[in-house]
Amino acid sequence: MAKLTPNPQNANPAGSSTGNFPTKMGKRDRVEFLLQELDREFPEPPIPLDHRDAYTLLIAVLLSAQCTDERVNQVTPVLFKRADNPAGMSRLPEAEILEIVRPCGLGPQKASAIHRLSGMLMEKHGGEVPASLEELEALPGVGHKTAQVVMAQAFGVPSFPVDTHIHRLAQRWGLSSGKSVQQTEKDLKRLFPEETWNRLHLQIIYYGRRYCTARTKCDGTGNACPVCPRLNAGRKTARKTRKA
Repeated sequence: MAKLTPNPQNANPAGSSTGNFPTKMGKRDRVEFLLQELDREFPEPPIPLDHRDAYTLLIAVLLSAQCTDERVNQVTPVLFKRADNPAGMSRLPEAEILEIVRPCGLGPQKASAIHRLSGMLMEKHGGEVPASLEELEALPGVGHKTAQVVMAQAFGVPSFPVDTHIHRLAQRWGLSSGKSVQQTEKDLKRLFPEETWNRLHLQIIYYGRRYCTARTKCDGTGNACPVCPRLNAGRKTARKTRKA
């Protein structure tokens, strides 16, 4: 698994630098503040799912639904030892795939999707993962977020896949109403420069895991998280968040 190496030049926790930002920040100030702080804390965020190419990344992201990255990284070496390409995977019995991926949860659905999408890649895409959001979303078991992760991390296409961490923090940081995951994605894409999206979505995920988890009592007015109080200075009430 890719290791997240802290920035050796960052001796203080994220959010410790105030710079020239006003006490009460509007959205544009928050955006600039976050870009600075997240770049300082996570200058080179690694892709958390182990993979070798677009296909193995696609399978790993599919398995990560409602499962930890750590568990996926334990399961994929076993699966990829049996088959690490669409041709080989499509020849494996679905029951054999299920036996391997069961620890990731939702085993029957994921095994079926892996087997079917591998066959579809052979039939319609010459055994290659398509570098198209629409074609990815047409594959069995591949939703919008999974397709965006592959576009960003396998093909380098600017994308902003929104997971539970990003959805939560966008609300706590006052960047989105959190009405829906789709709305959060639109809001973040509108606020942040396109060239930052691929790095930024990983930085926010790592920040949410390390500092601002769903379980911490970080409501934007306390001190549990280094950044939230800075972004919400002067607020008298906590920001309410909606689940993804």
